[in-house]
Amino acid sequence: MKLVFAGTPEVAVPALDALIASGRHEVAAVVTRPDAPAGRGRRLVASPVAERAEEAGIEVLKPVKPRDEDFLARLREIGPDACPVVAYGALLPRVALDVPAHGWVNLHFSLLPAWRGAAPVQHAIMAGDEITGASTFLIEEGLDSGPVYGTVTEEIRRTDTSGDLLTRLAFAGSGLLVATMDGIEDGTLKAVPQPADGITLAPKITVENAHVDWSAPALRVDRMVRGCTPAPGAWTALRGERLKLIHATPVPERTDLAPGELSVGKNNVYVGTGSYAVELLWVQAQGKKPMRAADWARGVRIASGERLGA
Repeated sequence: MKLVFAGTPEVAVPALDALIASGRHEVAAVVTRPDAPAGRGRRLVASPVAERAEEAGIEVLKPVKPRDEDFLARLREIGPDACPVVAYGALLPRVALDVPAHGWVNLHFSLLPAWRGAAPVQHAIMAGDEITGASTFLIEEGLDSGPVYGTVTEEIRRTDTSGDLLTRLAFAGSGLLVATMDGIEDGTLKAVPQPADGITLAPKITVENAHVDWSAPALRVDRMVRGCTPAPGAWTALRGERLKLIHATPVPERTDLAPGELSVGKNNVYVGTGSYAVELLWVQAQGKKPMRAADWARGVRIASGERLGA
C-alpha cells in the first residue's frame, strides 16, 4: 500500500523504521508537528520523526493544524491507501480521516479499551497493572474508541519506569503495526469493536499531578516515581524548593518514619510514607543536575526530623 505515516516523538521512530524496512509498503510521506523551540537557545528543532524521514529521503509535511487546506490538498494529491499513526499529537478532523481508503490506523500503547488517552504507559504503571501492551485501531472522531485490529502484550516489570516500558512497547508495537498494514492490504484482518466494559482514561500527567503525597503507601509512591520518569518527573519539596525524584525503592523493614520524615545515613536516604519507608537513590535539586541521593543529602545537611513535602 501507499502510506502516509503520522508521528512526532522518538517513540514513533521504530514504527517508521519498520514500515520503511518492510519492503511491502511505500511510505510516500510523513506528517509531523511543526518544528519547536528546544535547548537553552530556544532554537527551532525538527521532530525526531521529521529528522528520520529526511534521512530516508521521504517528504515531510508539517501542518500547524491537520485541517489546513494546503495540507489536505497535498494529502489528497499523494492519495494514500492508509495512514499509520504513532504519537502524532494532534486531533485529526473528519475531512482528513476520510482521505485514505483504509483510514488512519493508530498504534496505541495500551490494551484498549484500557487507558485511552495521552499517557497510557504512565497510568498503567501508576495504577499497579502487571500486564499492558499495544493496540492498533482504526481512528474515529472519539478518543481512542475505534475498532481494534490487533494487540501485543507486555509484562510490566517491578522496576520499570515509563521510559523503560515505552521503549519496549515502541519496538514490539512496530511489528504489530507492520502486520496490521499487511493484513489490511491482503484483506485477512478486520477491525473488531472495543468492548463497552473495561474503559479507563489516561489523560496527560501535568507537573502538578506528579506531586508526591507522602501519606500514601510506599508502593503507591514507588509507582508514582516510576510512572513519572522521565516525564514530567515526580517531585516533592524541601525548604520551599522542588526536588525531583528520579529513582526510589520501597524498604519494608523501615517502619519507624512518619510520612515525609527523612533519615540520612552515610550512604542511604530514607523517607517515611503512609506504610513503610522508601529509599531515595537518585534525585535532582532545583537548578542542579541529577545526583545520588546520599550526595544531595550531604550537601543540604538534613536536620534531624526534617520532612519532605512540608
